[in-house]
Amino acid sequence: MNVLLIGGSGSLINSLIIKFKKEGHRVFLLTGTRQDKAPYQKVFERYNFPYDCSCLNEIFESINMDLTIFLGAYDTNYKWKHEEADAVQYSSGLMNILMSYAMKNKGRFVYLSSDEVYSTHSERDITEEDAPTPIGVKNMLLAQAEEMCESYRTSREKDIVTLRLDHVYVIPKKRSECRDKCTRMCLEAFDEKKITVNENSRFALLYETDAVEFIYRIAVSETHEYSLYNISSCNEKTEPEVAEIVRQYFGPDTKIMMLPGEKKRIVLSNERFVNEFGKQYYCNDEGIIKRITRTMQLNKPAFWGDEEKKKTLIERIFERGGWLLKAMVPFVENVIVFIPFFMINNRTTDSKYFANLDFYLLYVLLFAIVYGQQQAVFSAVLATAGYCFRQMYSQSGFELMLDTNTYVWIAQIFILGLVVGYMRDQITKMKRESVEEKQFLSGQLGDMKDINSSNVRVKEALETQLVNQNDSVGKIYSITSALDQRSPEEVLFYAADMLSTLVKSKDVAIYNIVNDRYARLFSATSKKSRSLGNSVKYRDTLGEMYETMMNHKVYINRKMEENKPMMANMIFDDDGQPLIMLLVWTLPWENMTLGQANQLIVISALIKSAVVRSARYLQALQEKRYIEDTKILEPEAFGLLLNAFQNAKKEGLAECVLVKVRVSDGETLQELSETVYKHLRQTDIMGISEGGLRILLSNTSPSDADFVVSRFEKLGIETEIVEDGIVCLRPDRVS
Repeated sequence: MNVLLIGGSGSLINSLIIKFKKEGHRVFLLTGTRQDKAPYQKVFERYNFPYDCSCLNEIFESINMDLTIFLGAYDTNYKWKHEEADAVQYSSGLMNILMSYAMKNKGRFVYLSSDEVYSTHSERDITEEDAPTPIGVKNMLLAQAEEMCESYRTSREKDIVTLRLDHVYVIPKKRSECRDKCTRMCLEAFDEKKITVNENSRFALLYETDAVEFIYRIAVSETHEYSLYNISSCNEKTEPEVAEIVRQYFGPDTKIMMLPGEKKRIVLSNERFVNEFGKQYYCNDEGIIKRITRTMQLNKPAFWGDEEKKKTLIERIFERGGWLLKAMVPFVENVIVFIPFFMINNRTTDSKYFANLDFYLLYVLLFAIVYGQQQAVFSAVLATAGYCFRQMYSQSGFELMLDTNTYVWIAQIFILGLVVGYMRDQITKMKRESVEEKQFLSGQLGDMKDINSSNVRVKEALETQLVNQNDSVGKIYSITSALDQRSPEEVLFYAADMLSTLVKSKDVAIYNIVNDRYARLFSATSKKSRSLGNSVKYRDTLGEMYETMMNHKVYINRKMEENKPMMANMIFDDDGQPLIMLLVWTLPWENMTLGQANQLIVISALIKSAVVRSARYLQALQEKRYIEDTKILEPEAFGLLLNAFQNAKKEGLAECVLVKVRVSDGETLQELSETVYKHLRQTDIMGISEGGLRILLSNTSPSDADFVVSRFEKLGIETEIVEDGIVCLRPDRVS
């Protein structure tokens, strides 16, 4: 099935990728970031898009996933250094993912939560019915994310499952991966040769390999009873116990510092999960901790301190006050430019040529055009102050206030500044919106190109897989269609050879169902494939194999019984009656799978189609094939069958013997036909050849033919074998 994994790079998601690929699923990856250099395991297709991108619906539509797993609490895209900002991004990302999943309306959605939704002490194991008790921004957000998933499940009636993982720990490859309690203890021992622990803290560790196995069980299960499961090892440990294990492998010089603290026991109960899916753990905590210490000691540079250098006071002031400095630049520039305009205006007031030129008006206009309405108002205020200051050279302040020219001048300077500034702001806004829209559409176009290129790669990969797949339906049909090129008499002969090619087995047999008791060997490709004999009482001797095939299922010899084929299937007619039995005697163990069984069903259906077509053709010509009132074939029809057997003999597909019958004087063919036919098997054929009566004994060796000849002699019918050992594989029961 198509599996979509959503999350940042890390050990857990890589383990999930390996697990699903190993089980034969096609894995897709949504990274949650546009950076394409993150270390992931190889997947079928990778999408480098953030969770809040608008094209998430198209991605889900392209993948057509059967299962979606979001790492949630274990998504490494969220560092949680700035909890409030990460909380907003986390909520919006999860909402967009759930909405896209709901619109796709296909498959199961699995959300991974953690034990962090519980923060208070509990003397008993915490069950799924216990309400979360989060403390802190991250813990509260994880609890809300669980509620969001549950809300979508109930309101939209979707198959959404939430899994709470209890204290998952990993073997880190670098310092940034040391996030759990166990690896942090190892890191502290590595850095400071000491481990600080709370002597009253109790919890249960769950290694990621076990976590991945449990996630897989729920993810691929056909049904599940609940929407929320705790996944825990329930192997309760205290912090001092874990610290002691760490100290053993870091050496006796590592000290354990006990700190008193409140009782804090957080152990999730996995009873619900165990009752439904079973319990099986693979990893021992002490052995894993030993591997963690060995990894850290062998790769010391990867675990050296890489924290950001603490910034100085000046650096922090510039970092936090940078916005203020940027905002003050236009005002400072405005004041600086005002000074030369003020001086020029004062010099030109009494000038004969420049007295009528208003430099303040030019000054306000300049800043309105460059900076917009805000700086236009500020420059108008400065210009008004400069104007009033210059006017007070020749009149008092009271006279200035009563002068109407003053208010007219102030009005025109402010009106001009506001109008031009407003127009500039609007033009700038339109340009900015145009640029943003262009950037948005360019981003959309880029995303569509990326998705389309991904779809093209997926299409090409699937086409290549379909063409190169030996077991594909197209390949099977191309081989089985060769049966249509055979004559009706040859169809079943070459069906065995075709079946041998498709299932890659040298030992294949085809039996005709004669009646409700016997099956007669029709064709076989080797001596081993004739192990059941030429005639089989299939109802009485096949046992479990018969019951399985009669239930329209493929029989697989899982017990490796030597006297039974490795795989077998029954072909039924339109009325539900058994028609043909296909036996595959040798098959590699790795090919004895459900996929191979389904392939045999497809092959059987195509063989049935060819056989039914040939049988209908022969039945339509039945009146022309037999001599009137006899069971004897006309020379032409008998010659076609004889030729088919002889060709099959050359390819080693069947055994048969041709017997000549001498007709007594005065005995008619009708009388002889009735006498001989009573003592023939249903698979034996009578016909006229070379002017005489012949009997073609199918699936008969020369030694068996001697017995038939002697039996006819006792009846007073003279017979003889025309050719010694005419051996042909693949008799046709189409007559």
